[in-house]
Amino acid sequence: MSDSHERRAAEQAGRGERSGRGEPVAPAQARRLWHLLEPLHAVLYYAPEAFEEARALGYPTEERWESYFPFRAAPLGPVGAEAVASAFYSFQPGMVARYVGDAWKVAGPEAVLAARLRGVDRLYRTLFGDLVDSPELAEAAALARRAAEAAGTAGRPLAAANAALEWPREPHLQLWQAATVLREHRGDGHLAALLLADLDPAESLVSFAAIGAASGERFASRGWTHEEWAAASERLAARGLLEADGTATDAGRDLRRRVEEDTDRMALGPWQALGPEFTERLAALLGDYWVAVLGSGLLPSENTLGIGKV
Repeated sequence: MSDSHERRAAEQAGRGERSGRGEPVAPAQARRLWHLLEPLHAVLYYAPEAFEEARALGYPTEERWESYFPFRAAPLGPVGAEAVASAFYSFQPGMVARYVGDAWKVAGPEAVLAARLRGVDRLYRTLFGDLVDSPELAEAAALARRAAEAAGTAGRPLAAANAALEWPREPHLQLWQAATVLREHRGDGHLAALLLADLDPAESLVSFAAIGAASGERFASRGWTHEEWAAASERLAARGLLEADGTATDAGRDLRRRVEEDTDRMALGPWQALGPEFTERLAALLGDYWVAVLGSGLLPSENTLGIGKV
């Protein structure tokens, strides 16, 4: 991509920051941008290119979790399983320990971070083709980066760790890194909302399954045993949040609605800084790339995030 394209994209993003100051951004806009950006981030964890990079470092890749945990946790540094389980929240701690325990003996976080960017580079070039070098992608990357740089990171460990990384030069890699900062910023806020609702890691999944966000089988991928799931269900039932058949009561649905509303509200900061006009511009620019990712067939049809369900 030419330097003029980069300069134009940066100027447009800068104008977006100035014009957006003080204008309200609706929570629905934050949720819409999450729906558009989440696939652009998450596709890395399913991509053959990423598995190849992980294997080159020495990680087994028979299961996607063997590369998922080091790729996602690497910005935190060589932390142990307890810290990763805390930051990731919904995974069963024993599962986290199984995949993180020796992860940094295989490769250090810096090598993992370099490998994940190589994987993104190869993946995006495959998925987007000539669009990788388009002025539209450069503009989208500049706007997404502006939003990411406006994201507050206090009390948000994964957002802070990713925001502290050096920005890559290539616009398509900047787009992925911005998507990552923004999704972790939202995710960290979501954990705060779960804590406010007094939902522990297992309860957060049980209560989400209870409103139909995804099937119990999909949530089982987080590693909780049948006994742990049943115990969490009993705790929620004792609070009047769960019916005997495992579906949410009205109180349970109200609680999950408040969690999602709190999450949207706490995710507004970056988009408020960008402003509604340029937030909508970014949404329009992301459409082709979102379609390319979804059309690749790499992402599962059902996810544990409730996208398209809540």
